[in-house]
Amino acid sequence: MNADYQTLIVKFGKPIKVLDDIFRDTQFWGVATLKEWIDDYESSRFTAIDSHTAVITSEYNMECLLEWLKRCTPIAEITEF
Repeated sequence: MNADYQTLIVKFGKPIKVLDDIFRDTQFWGVATLKEWIDDYESSRFTAIDSHTAVITSEYNMECLLEWLKRCTPIAEITEF
């Protein structure tokens, strides 16, 4: 089986470590960081490449992830591949 993954590069308006506080304060879905939340989302991966930027890949959930990210995090820039 050959999966087709969608890829985004997301530059957040705040450092990723600051965004992690969203999860630490509420234990949102049993995770403590943005990376854990995205990695736990079926077929999705989060890889930070600097303090504000991450590569996010997903096999079939990117639309839902992107909607949530836009609603719940400050995004400075998104590049889709």
